[in-house]
Amino acid sequence: MAVTSSTTHVLRLLRWGRTLARYGALQGVEKDPLTPPFARRLVRLARFGLPQPAEPDYAAALQQLGPAAIKLGQALATRPDLVGEKAAHNLFALQDSLPPAPFPLIRKAVEQALEAPLETLFSSFDEVPVGAASIAQVHRAVTTEGREVAVKVLRPGIEDMFAEALETYEWAAAHLEAHAGDEAKRLRPKTVIAHFRQWTRRELDLQREAASASELKENMVAEDGFYVPEIDWRRTARRVLTLEWLDGIKLSKRDDLIAAGHNPRDLAGILVRAFLRQAVIDGFFHADLHQGNLFALPDGRLAAIDFGIMGRIDRRARLWLAEILYGLITGNYARVAEIHFEAQYVPAHHNSEEFATALRAVGEPIRGLPVKDISVGRMLEGLFSITRDFDMPVQPHLLLLQKTMVMEEGVATFLDPDINMWEQAEPFLKEWIRSELGPEAYAADRIVHVTRALRKIPDLIDRLDHYFPAPGGAPPGIPEVKVEVNKLPRVRIRDLVVAILAAAASAAAVLLLR
Repeated sequence: MAVTSSTTHVLRLLRWGRTLARYGALQGVEKDPLTPPFARRLVRLARFGLPQPAEPDYAAALQQLGPAAIKLGQALATRPDLVGEKAAHNLFALQDSLPPAPFPLIRKAVEQALEAPLETLFSSFDEVPVGAASIAQVHRAVTTEGREVAVKVLRPGIEDMFAEALETYEWAAAHLEAHAGDEAKRLRPKTVIAHFRQWTRRELDLQREAASASELKENMVAEDGFYVPEIDWRRTARRVLTLEWLDGIKLSKRDDLIAAGHNPRDLAGILVRAFLRQAVIDGFFHADLHQGNLFALPDGRLAAIDFGIMGRIDRRARLWLAEILYGLITGNYARVAEIHFEAQYVPAHHNSEEFATALRAVGEPIRGLPVKDISVGRMLEGLFSITRDFDMPVQPHLLLLQKTMVMEEGVATFLDPDINMWEQAEPFLKEWIRSELGPEAYAADRIVHVTRALRKIPDLIDRLDHYFPAPGGAPPGIPEVKVEVNKLPRVRIRDLVVAILAAAASAAAVLLLR
């Protein structure tokens, strides 16, 4: 594979820059004192001769640049610390839609992916898509068995388009991080683009999206009000995804929901509980919960679609997350600060009490208020101000979670302007923290730890026999080693005795608990 030259990257950036400049989207970059000189020169060259609008429109500019730029814009909407609060707000309005690809190309793509003629798989297949996004488009169809399904098909040539754009994004991020000083290193542009590549790689593999939907469906069994459609695995491949068709009302149509007999407050409650269960309990969550991907079904359940962007958080990070949220809910800012220092989110040279005070300045004005009275933008501005003041590196694994939290809050507020997210979350988080950090959880963790240790004992004995065999029992080719026990270091004998006693006691405890 040929390596793209720096000249090609610069030309691409200039071409994209002309489009961005036309919408005023480069004004902030040029004015920012932290922008490195080489980047500022490129910006000036890109906007040369173009009139500048009074207010930049980032969303419209990226829409013009195509699928990769649209997805990048959606990722940057989660980073007001990187692009600024106004830009992030504008990017949240980015529409993930493009004109549909011609049906003959879609037909060919389906037949190649599923290795069969369209007629042998579907008794009917609508040529006009019900939706056309930047990466794929969706068609309604009926299988030969008579099931109504939605068929999602990747746009022809989309992989090559993303590969080209990502190359240049990575090149630009590397140069920015190398020449923009400590602030750029803290914001980790290279890591942001690396995660963006990971997100898009997942979205471009529809079989993996099907697997994500299947996993989420299994996890959400306990949440009766939240539904994930069934996957048709026979008609699913890397470039085609077939799943159950859902007849429902999009959450964006609030008046229609009420007319159909749905209670928006109940739907908002289901959404909040489902999100908390996914993010906090399972650590695997739908990371694109906007109104277009959520439907109210006739029976009152809430259904989700489009599982291309999923987030995953390990148990340790979930524990920190739960304690942080619960600490903000209860006003225990000292504990929240401790968690940040324990997680090494804040460099050790800072003061924990000062950090707790900074958190209080953000948390107290919003605690107990209904969402309609809380400015999410103001809250995020305060939180990101803290990250700058306390030299906190951006945590890439939490970027999707942050984006989803803001998005989910917006949908819940649209359904029920009086919903109090903190009140909704408090009992859920309190119970989960008790189950995860309480004595039962501690005992269970210790049993698992001891069991793993006990399993290592047979191998330890085999190793001791190998290297310290009984007289006359040395393996062939290995000289007999004579060891006088009383000449072994005392610490080893003591540790060995303690380990044996501990293992025996643990084994007895496990047997007694059975």
